[in-house]
Amino acid sequence: MNFFIVDDDIAIRSMLSEIIEDYDLGTVVGEAENGSFVNIDLLTFKKVDILIIDLLMPVKDGIEAIKDLGSSLNFKIIMLSQIEDKKIIGEAYSLAVEYYITKPINRLEVIKIIEKVTSNVKLQKSINDIQQTINMLGYQQLKVPIEKPLKKTILEAAQFILTDLGMISENGSKDILDIIQHLANEDKELYESEFPSLKALFTSISVEKLGNSCTESDIKKEIKASEQRIRRAIFQSINYIASLGLTDYGNPKFEEYASKFFDFAEVRKKMLQIENKTNNPFYHIRINIKKFIKVLYIEAKKI
Repeated sequence: MNFFIVDDDIAIRSMLSEIIEDYDLGTVVGEAENGSFVNIDLLTFKKVDILIIDLLMPVKDGIEAIKDLGSSLNFKIIMLSQIEDKKIIGEAYSLAVEYYITKPINRLEVIKIIEKVTSNVKLQKSINDIQQTINMLGYQQLKVPIEKPLKKTILEAAQFILTDLGMISENGSKDILDIIQHLANEDKELYESEFPSLKALFTSISVEKLGNSCTESDIKKEIKASEQRIRRAIFQSINYIASLGLTDYGNPKFEEYASKFFDFAEVRKKMLQIENKTNNPFYHIRINIKKFIKVLYIEAKKI
């Protein structure tokens, strides 16, 4: 997989190149410090599969550069930026941007997004190869909606949301995803109104993880460990969302998630804790695991 990176910050370009090479995600075939150095002929010559481009750059920004590349692109685009403005992000997506990564860069998030885009590129190439083969054999052209987006599975949707919540790297996220998969396998619409008890959910995923031959003692230990991992993961997310709110109360992620996934009073406590730089017991944060999992399940089903 060939990558071309455009960012005015040499440290960002270096970091992305290192991630791509260290994790065998592909090869960086070129770099540029602003959009004026990028054109469709260069990217075609370099056989670029994925273009990673910053939004805000001197001379020519990411939006202008993508517009100048034209509408018929044979590569995918990932955009980088610290900007959270919904209008600007919407414009970026309308220009065939595949994914949007916010700065400062999170290594795990970058890896996961590149893997998703790479998977889409490989699928696209496979479809094109099949199409060419059929055409060469003289059969009627196969009508495949090449650019039609594939609907995410509930697990992929949940992973996307957990990434957005700043907690995908936490161990407890795996436990949460196991619960979401369990709920999806059960496939009962009543989950939206009569949600299973946490004890039932923890017991189910513990048995699935340990196997039917596990003892009751093993199950109890796993339930306790799983609950602790999930609690820490959700606490990390509250910390992340509270930090966003302190920086910008109108931040889209803060507006979207602060009251939907958490008790807003608890988020507010965490904001005060961060602002005052204290661990005062007065600011003890209560974690509502059941609410978090229920909302995640419902939201993931919508995507």
